Amino acid sequence: MIVKKQENPYKVGVISLGCDKNRVDTENMMTFLSESGSFVFTGDPSDADVIIINTCAFIKSARDESKDQIEEMIDYREKGKVKCLVVSGCYPQKYIHDLKVNYPQVDIFLGTNEYRNIVQILKDYLEGESAEQVIKTDSAYSLDVVTKDRLITTPKYTAYLKIADGCDNFCSYCTIPYIRGRYRSREFDSLIEEAKDLVLNGVKELILVAQDITRYGTDIYGEKRLPQLLHELAKIKDLKWIRLLYCYPENITPELIAEIRDNDKVCKYLDVPFQHVSDRILKAMNRHLNNEQIGKLLDELILNVPGISIRSTFILGFPGETKDDFKQLIDFLKKYQLPNVGFFTYSREDGTVAARLPDQIEEITKKRRLLKAAKVQKKIVLKFNQSLVGETLSVLLEGFDDRKGLYFGRTEYQAPDVDTVVYFSSDKDVKIGEFYECVIVKAKGYDLYGVTV
Repeated sequence: MIVKKQENPYKVGVISLGCDKNRVDTENMMTFLSESGSFVFTGDPSDADVIIINTCAFIKSARDESKDQIEEMIDYREKGKVKCLVVSGCYPQKYIHDLKVNYPQVDIFLGTNEYRNIVQILKDYLEGESAEQVIKTDSAYSLDVVTKDRLITTPKYTAYLKIADGCDNFCSYCTIPYIRGRYRSREFDSLIEEAKDLVLNGVKELILVAQDITRYGTDIYGEKRLPQLLHELAKIKDLKWIRLLYCYPENITPELIAEIRDNDKVCKYLDVPFQHVSDRILKAMNRHLNNEQIGKLLDELILNVPGISIRSTFILGFPGETKDDFKQLIDFLKKYQLPNVGFFTYSREDGTVAARLPDQIEEITKKRRLLKAAKVQKKIVLKFNQSLVGETLSVLLEGFDDRKGLYFGRTEYQAPDVDTVVYFSSDKDVKIGEFYECVIVKAKGYDLYGVTV
């Protein structure tokens, strides 16, 4: 398709908040705008005709961050050249009535299902067809995906591949099903087509994301198709790493474990959000595995995939969590020595089952438990890092740290943004986005130090 470029295209500033799934939505929206020929992008909000904030509303801290950005951009709307301020994503999808009242300065509110219509909505507003505040949050659920030439906001060698949207798990603390809707897989062939296009444009690491990637395919094919997807993606010639994020433990099948083990391109790194290990708390959370089953799954993964690194997250201070429940979690951490763990204090979200539970925990108790868990985990990480000294690891070079005077990058056991990095020196020319074999010579704090072979 030949797109006629507008003589004086509108300048658009884009801010993306929240998770990597939201990032992909932002990238799709930017692609629609770019392909229209009527919009170009700017990193300077004072120079923008349009500002778009793609928001997160998962928990209170995410909403607070969204509010801060909205209020900051309202200043540009009122004082600068900005003609149109757009707030999109999860926040208006769930809290549109509050936003309308609190932020009348916002010109357009878009929910999570209107990204594909962004070009027409903006043109109508900017060209005077729709002078009043535009509010769209009620469209039928769609994935709004771009399968070719998607703009990416990550480094050119890494991209996220969103394989599904929504969630059917209905954990008692979570608002995602009420914001994003029921689980919806993308078509298999569409994913392969997009992956090939991303790799053709220089991507070497594909990171598969969804609220639950292990459920992929159940809604449209009647079966879990993640193993088949991984097998097919691995055939893409220049793709080096396939990384799996957000694997719900109950959907990790023997077939998936075998594919992770046997597929050389799949990183031996699995993000499995257990959230807790106390049977009482797991039941109250509406999680689908108990303590014994979690232990069996970990034993099976460790036995069948040599060297696998498992990342997990845990919620502290869930309603009714006793000292014994918390001790169970600490004992679990000490037993399994997971090298990458994230802790979150429970956030009481209106409309969820957990918000109505008795025995809500005081904030000071949550924070105290968070500090203790983090202290235990720090020792685990330091011990794990020491065990890697002398090992040779493949590292994806991401940049140069001027302060340290060293290059830095990630191994297959480190995901971007959430995990640590490897710092290394090299006596040969190296290039960002390429892979290098590094011998780990030192572990200092959370970081590893090495030298290229």
